[in-house]
Order: sequence, then C-alpha cells, then structure tokens
Amino acid sequence: MEVAKAKPTGELLNWDDLRKMKYSWNVACEVLRMRPPTVGAFRVAKTDFTYAGFKIPKGWKLHYIPHYTQRNHEYFPHPEKFDPSRFDGDGPAPYTYVPFGGGPRMCPGNEYARAEILVFMHNIITRYNWERLIPDEKVVIDPLPRPVYGLPIKLIPHKTEP
Repeated sequence: MEVAKAKPTGELLNWDDLRKMKYSWNVACEVLRMRPPTVGAFRVAKTDFTYAGFKIPKGWKLHYIPHYTQRNHEYFPHPEKFDPSRFDGDGPAPYTYVPFGGGPRMCPGNEYARAEILVFMHNIITRYNWERLIPDEKVVIDPLPRPVYGLPIKLIPHKTEP
C-alpha cells in the first residue's frame, strides 16, 4: 500500500512503482507456489544420471511437475501454509520454485507476467472490496488448478471522497 499512498489519485503505475512492490510480488509468488499455473513440462536427459536411486539414460524424456517440487517440505517448510515471507531476500533455492520454468528455457514473458500481475493487484486492491459469492468453493486440478464454479465475486467500489 506504500506505492498507492504515495501516488496522487488516478496516476498510473510506472516501472519504478512496480520495483517497489516487493511484498505484493511475494504474495503473488506464494500464490503461484501453492497453485502453479502449469502442470509441468518435458525435458530430454542430456547425459546418463542417477536420481533417487533410479538410473536415467541419456535421451529419455522426463516430465517434471512443479506442484510437487514447490510443496516439498525440504525447500518450503510447512508447504500448506500461505507465507509470502518465503520470498524475502534471495528467496527459494534455484529450481525449487519454477512457475515460469528455469534456466535457458524460462518463459520469455515472465517479466511481462510480473508487471501484469502487480498492476492487476494494485488496481483491484486500491479500487474495490470484494465478496466471494461461493465462500467455500473448491479448487480442482483439471489438469490446471481452477475454481469449480469460476470464483464468482461481487466487486464493491471504494467510496470516493468528494
């Protein structure tokens, strides 16, 4: 809310504002950790290697699932707890949090997605209160996580001062 308080009413966000929204980005990262936007991806083993006692030969296709990595208690203590502070400082170890992939195959739109998420969060929080119309709506994995009924909400505009 620091950015919102510092801006005159109606002034749009700029890149500098987005860089200052560290806690908001931590919240978004924690949401993406708990509900990854992808089912996973395939990779091809470049060399023979052993993982968890299994020999993986060069050329085999591998499928990784971010949901399991991002809920691994070794990397994320109390993985079912919503805790944006996990992303303070250097954040999680490399390749343990991969909502946009990692390394040379990282999504080229990840910074655009970051900007879009932060602008959306800023506008929805500073302009509206909301109520979920189905308070206990379940989330299903089909194959991506989604609310069963689409998460219908009622937006209530903040009162503006004359």
